[in-house]
Amino acid sequence: MTSMNIATGSTPRRFSRILGVGSYRPGRVVDNEEICRLIDSDPEWIEARSGIFTRHFADAGETIPAMGARAAEKALSAAGTHPADLSCVVLATMSYLHQAPPAAAACAAELGTHGAAAFDLGAACAGFSHGLAVANSLVTSGQAEHVLVVGSERMSDIVDPRDRSTAFIFGDGAGAAVVGPADEPGIGPTVWGTDTEGLHAIEQSRSFTELRDDPLARWPFLEMAGATVFRWAIGAVAEVCAQAAEAAGVPLRDIAAFVPHQANVRIIDAAVKTMGLSPSVAVARTVREDGNVSGASVPLALDTLTAGGRIRPGDLVLTAGFGSGLGYSAQVLLAP
Repeated sequence: MTSMNIATGSTPRRFSRILGVGSYRPGRVVDNEEICRLIDSDPEWIEARSGIFTRHFADAGETIPAMGARAAEKALSAAGTHPADLSCVVLATMSYLHQAPPAAAACAAELGTHGAAAFDLGAACAGFSHGLAVANSLVTSGQAEHVLVVGSERMSDIVDPRDRSTAFIFGDGAGAAVVGPADEPGIGPTVWGTDTEGLHAIEQSRSFTELRDDPLARWPFLEMAGATVFRWAIGAVAEVCAQAAEAAGVPLRDIAAFVPHQANVRIIDAAVKTMGLSPSVAVARTVREDGNVSGASVPLALDTLTAGGRIRPGDLVLTAGFGSGLGYSAQVLLAP
């Protein structure tokens, strides 16, 4: 096992790592043929353009807090911890339409936590990676002992099923990770930022206040300039990932798994090629079955590779999130 070479100086400090991961997928599987009933397209075009074959859509009872709680229960079990052990619950989402109470608080209540801080994090598809940065800081500073980081999305609520540019891309689901104290660095420095030149490339172009003022107003669906986002991601993802590996003191040749945000297979493949990752590296391509699940895509993919034995305890895993804003974040992790 190769460790991260993070300078700590002479002062003893706490470290953190992911102790367990879990995921939840809604039961309803939607294939491309069903999507094409409402858009001018065909399954072959969708598969060639994105690599997506299916996605999951939540039903009425599969709320963002509920799906987050189901994923969290699996992560807690994998970590050997309990809801009562949690100091903080961070829930990353961009699709929660019920603002009060926060989704994190509702998720914590469903889990049965006792007094844990709970707050939502809005960073779109980079949300889970941002949440790991927050959790790492909380644990290493001594502010928290165990932090639950959840990504949970119902993208089907905010995507127009008749929009040919977005209808086939997104899906619903949740993933979670328990972050706790460790004897060595288990979460590398986060390289993150926002490229505001692309601020409006992925956006909800109308405000919900229009519905308040005009009941006949069109629902403010998510819109995306797909070509702009693709061109940006093709260059940015590999660069940010390489910076994260360097910040962790880890050569790219030592990476055992690559778990980027699951936006598009072509973006993932381009990043792998640009970084020159070895064919032996386990690369997450769960976008094929899950679609783009925004803030939930990284933990969903991480749990899938872990459960399938493609990621083993102690492996060095390079993760990255990127999306609306255009925000991005990446870090190297020790697999639980």
